[in-house]
Amino acid sequence: MSDSRIPPGYTPAKPPDHRPQETFWPYADLPEQPTPEELAALDPELHDVLFGATERPFSITLSFRPFDGDDWERALTLARAGAEHRTTGSGETLRHRVRFHPGDVDKLHALFQLVDGPGCEVLIDDKPVPFARELWLPLVWCLLAAARMKAV
Repeated sequence: MSDSRIPPGYTPAKPPDHRPQETFWPYADLPEQPTPEELAALDPELHDVLFGATERPFSITLSFRPFDGDDWERALTLARAGAEHRTTGSGETLRHRVRFHPGDVDKLHALFQLVDGPGCEVLIDDKPVPFARELWLPLVWCLLAAARMKAV
């Protein structure tokens, strides 16, 4: 059987007739080390695997899809005010992922009231935890109410 991709008269021992130009090669000239922006965009679990475990403060993360309505601009403003805001995907798979630390409970509460729905995920320390929405968030709201009463 002969390979139809090999031109007739080709012999492997024969040197090539011409040399391609240096600009012909479509290889990207990428740095060997990741940039600080790339490191910041890494998933926290991947960062721990690559560089070792790091101590991070307790956090609650909301992951949600864009939605239509008057509250979308307000939700986006609150998302950008979180400790960390990142978008992933594009088109139908676009998601906003916003991390909140314990001092940002007011912002978390305000954003959750706007984005709560079927497309919203609640992550505890970047992990899906059973009953995160039904147990963890009400506990945080109780702490928020206690802090407000204490401040008065």
